Amino acid sequence: MEADWFFTKDTKWQEEYSELRLLVLDCGLIETLKWGCPCYVVQKSNVVLIHGFKDYCALLFMQGALMKDDQGLLIQQTANVQSARQLRFKNVEEILTSKSIITSYIKEAIKIDKAGLKLELKETAEYEIPYEFKNVLRNMPEVKDAFYSLTPGRQRGYLLYFSAAKQAKTREARVEKYLQHILDGKGLDD
Repeated sequence: MEADWFFTKDTKWQEEYSELRLLVLDCGLIETLKWGCPCYVVQKSNVVLIHGFKDYCALLFMQGALMKDDQGLLIQQTANVQSARQLRFKNVEEILTSKSIITSYIKEAIKIDKAGLKLELKETAEYEIPYEFKNVLRNMPEVKDAFYSLTPGRQRGYLLYFSAAKQAKTREARVEKYLQHILDGKGLDD
């Protein structure tokens, strides 16, 4: 399988990853590899993926915001994540003692996916454009054209990054740093 390397690489989460993999596969999902992580799908639709961080590993449910969370276990990674939610684990014991709960969450995610339910996402136009970038868009039509030619995801990435700076000076520096990227049709991380 193309994701096998993920489970055999040397990582502190290797045992946890293996247990999560067994649980997900037992629910009948198909394993693929997306974004460098094992991703589990139903009819080519992403349902859940396994990933790890410094302090935890997690199951990321793509439509987690639509799931019932009676246990209060689903976590929104950051304020800007709209639909995905995580179940986080700090050790293999947490997974082993929660198998039935984890399985119920996976099965609910599958039902949501099969029903075709999708969270209505905030439109890019609803994001605030910081003054410093508005000024550039107003005074540099080539940047405005290039920015609005970017995918909505790339536009949001820039808007969130520029807006995150608390000081105007920092916002200006960020905008200036990425002008050529925008003109080249690239996203923040390209």
